[in-house]
Amino acid sequence: MRVCTAVLPLAALLLGAADLPGPGEPALTPQTARSGGPVDPDQAKLSFEAADLRFEVFPAEERIAGVATLTFTARAPLTRLLVDLDRNLPVRDIAIDGVALPASAWANPDGKLAITLPHPLVAGGRVVARITYAGTPHVAVKAPWDDGFVWAKTPDGRPWVATTAEGYGCDLFWPCLDFPTGRPGAATLHITVPAGLKAPSNGKLLGVDTLADGRTTWNWRVKHPNTYGIALNIGPYEQLSGSYKSRFGNMIPLFYWYLPGEDAQARGLFAEFAPTLDFFESEIGPYPFGDEKLGVVETPHKGMEHQTINAYGNGYAKAPEGFDWLFQHEFAHEWFGNQLSARDWDDFWLHEGYATYMQPFYGRWREGDARYATMLDDERNKITNLRPMVSGASRTEEDVYRVDRGGPGQDIYYKGSWMLHTLRWLIGDRAFREVTRLAVYGRSDPRPGNFAPHFLTSAGYQAIVARVTGKDYGWFFDVYLRQAGLPDLLSERSGGTLNLHWVAPGGRVFPMPVTVQIGDRSVRLAMADGTGRIAAPAGAHVVIDPDARVLRRSAALEAFQAWRDAQKAR
Repeated sequence: MRVCTAVLPLAALLLGAADLPGPGEPALTPQTARSGGPVDPDQAKLSFEAADLRFEVFPAEERIAGVATLTFTARAPLTRLLVDLDRNLPVRDIAIDGVALPASAWANPDGKLAITLPHPLVAGGRVVARITYAGTPHVAVKAPWDDGFVWAKTPDGRPWVATTAEGYGCDLFWPCLDFPTGRPGAATLHITVPAGLKAPSNGKLLGVDTLADGRTTWNWRVKHPNTYGIALNIGPYEQLSGSYKSRFGNMIPLFYWYLPGEDAQARGLFAEFAPTLDFFESEIGPYPFGDEKLGVVETPHKGMEHQTINAYGNGYAKAPEGFDWLFQHEFAHEWFGNQLSARDWDDFWLHEGYATYMQPFYGRWREGDARYATMLDDERNKITNLRPMVSGASRTEEDVYRVDRGGPGQDIYYKGSWMLHTLRWLIGDRAFREVTRLAVYGRSDPRPGNFAPHFLTSAGYQAIVARVTGKDYGWFFDVYLRQAGLPDLLSERSGGTLNLHWVAPGGRVFPMPVTVQIGDRSVRLAMADGTGRIAAPAGAHVVIDPDARVLRRSAALEAFQAWRDAQKAR
């Protein structure tokens, strides 16, 4: 610990305390409330090299102050910088390459901060912008389903603060490029908090500075951070720590920050870290951030996949599968979301479908096929098939997540999971493992240090499947990703023959194999042209797809869902 006064000027930016904002306040502009979608041409010209982010958080006033030093390289000539920042955080000063700009050189009317450069920037040129700002950040209504700050109290009345930003984006509390590919090469965070509080955050802890009045500044550095995954977490935390010897030979630091008085529950959750990590490393590949940490922090909201500092708010709930689903789901996002990232939110299923499938897959790894089938069956009941999972156009996160905006909603979780379940059966375990590793790491031989975060599209994923299998599965992805409805398998018994015929949305040919059990005998039918037939003697008991390998229409399930919805509406 050392005494430092470098952040003291930030406090001077906040003059007086106003009334505390309520949930959903202060209001956001449409620009700030959107994350992703078509990228502004000027922002597309920027390569984001590094961010140095200095925050001071004032829980009693529910306000923040910040100084962001952003380093960019131009891919093409530029005369201005465009960065996203909520206008509720007014900019006080901007310097370009160390030279202060006049206030007339910038404007932020709607949440996209435009900075006129003192000199044009040539292609390959480098610019450093230092942006000083402060204000009252937007308060989440119900994080993490919407975003912003969560200002809460611990049971003994001390401040407990967290942020979420997946839906609305990083510009809620720091100036950034608010689209999936807008990651900086590295981010350094300096988080100053009141005395007695801690601030666990992303990446590796560089040190903690103690100020003369007892405040502390927590310094962190994270490589290639997912921008919505950068998070502030503040509270009177206790800490559990350890290390894990990876299957790949490296030692991975483990940390859990939790509220005082929860030692027994915290140790129970911490005990899940190593076996869950072993599962992912054995089935997928090396933990992507092993040289930083596996970090989890207890939060006053449910949870979120904040890179190397996953938010956990499940209350240590018990479940019949014997592991904490929320910890496991958010941890899955270190591979599917933080390491593998969708290039556009339109391909959000790559994050959520895979992370959701990892739950029954983990159940199978722990207990076998019965647990796997039980967990998958629960997911199947939640598929709605209202919209295609992929539109083929650039979309914002909210446009995908919300059905009322025409998005697929929860189908990116459950339908995505079942699509992967079907794909695994269709191409086989070995090919599925190879596909997944190529999707996650961009290579089939990942080792610690030989890969970087990987961006992918649905078309890119489809191409990986074709590369691994040597077959074109366009028919598979066209139906499951690009159509809302599910394929329907029609059957008819005529004499001693069972005739099967796939009816797919849009009249597409759907050559999905299917297993048929006739008496004690099971046969896998190729269904090469979408049809198949097999001898089924009169009186023989027939079960189609007895192990539920194929995602297909179920009239019984549709009737159940309609009945359930009607009951809820009463």
